[in-house]
Amino acid sequence: MSATEVSEVDDAEWALFDGFVAMHAELGRELDRRLQRDAGISQADYAVLLALFKAPERRLRPGTIGEHIGWEKSRVSHQLTRMASRGLVERVDCDTDGRGSLVVLTRDGRRALLRAVRDHALAIRALFLDVLEPEEKQAIADASARVRARVAAAREG
Repeated sequence: MSATEVSEVDDAEWALFDGFVAMHAELGRELDRRLQRDAGISQADYAVLLALFKAPERRLRPGTIGEHIGWEKSRVSHQLTRMASRGLVERVDCDTDGRGSLVVLTRDGRRALLRAVRDHALAIRALFLDVLEPEEKQAIADASARVRARVAAAREG
């Protein structure tokens, strides 16, 4: 019995998907390695710091951070605890909800993010964008939008 008979995905399609998954993982590891080396933060730190930096007053509820970066509540909580211990963020009481808290970007967190942004953008350009032809960039953008829409529809239905 062939893989196609079992899965309805042919060998070329498996190779395409496997290559995509491997590329994504390798690119993520290299970008993380460079963020660690150049700015002393991880991609997880970067994602949280960027969400806070873009937020009004540089503060968000933990659940909102999770929604912005696609993480579960427990992962956000653990990440925020690690970042607070390093002075990148701090938790403060929420004025409008006594049971809730807000996460605030600290000066050190802002500095860490700003140190990282330029080098991170250059790494994304060198490792990903500069490798692609303009039509490939458009094809990836189009395909990404369609796949994300299909995943969102599957999640909802």
